[in-house]
Amino acid sequence: MDAWLEAVAASPWLLLALFALVVGDAFLVVLPSETLVVAAGALAASSGSPSPWLVIPIAAVGAVVGDAACVGIGRAVGTDRWAWQRRGRIASGIARARALVDRRTATLVLTARYIPFARIAVNLSVGAARIPWRRFLPLSALAGTAWASYNVAIGALFGAVLATPWIAIVVSVPIAVLVGASVDLALRRVARVRD
Repeated sequence: MDAWLEAVAASPWLLLALFALVVGDAFLVVLPSETLVVAAGALAASSGSPSPWLVIPIAAVGAVVGDAACVGIGRAVGTDRWAWQRRGRIASGIARARALVDRRTATLVLTARYIPFARIAVNLSVGAARIPWRRFLPLSALAGTAWASYNVAIGALFGAVLATPWIAIVVSVPIAVLVGASVDLALRRVARVRD
């Protein structure tokens, strides 16, 4: 199993798949982009491939491209054109984001990168509110880079400690999910206190 994982880690197709998955995750939160970034970090530390110095920028650029595409959709169609935008968690997220997007653009873009449904709502709202690209793109780049670095670091930490690629992945991914869920919960509580 380790030999197979090391072959996958050394393949340039892994980085292409990583980029595509991160871009797609801007629209389809069920895609496991964080999982792949964490796994790539674990593989980098336990097997030497892929290079984290490639994983981080590729994941960050994928995040910016996906988020910018979502902003573009928000600019083109607004935030209430389709039925899925008017239902459930996405609708409530869009309503909150719309109310805050002009006042707290930086805070929203930087924190929403870590919260899947909030990320969609914020990016659509940024587009619908016509926040200038020159304001959004640097924030998105900062958020994407921090997000990619964080996920690679978690994977690399366990990859270095455990040294066996598949064990490093099996341990680091659930821990990253748990940390992410904890951050999500903390941010929700902070938002409730502010509102």
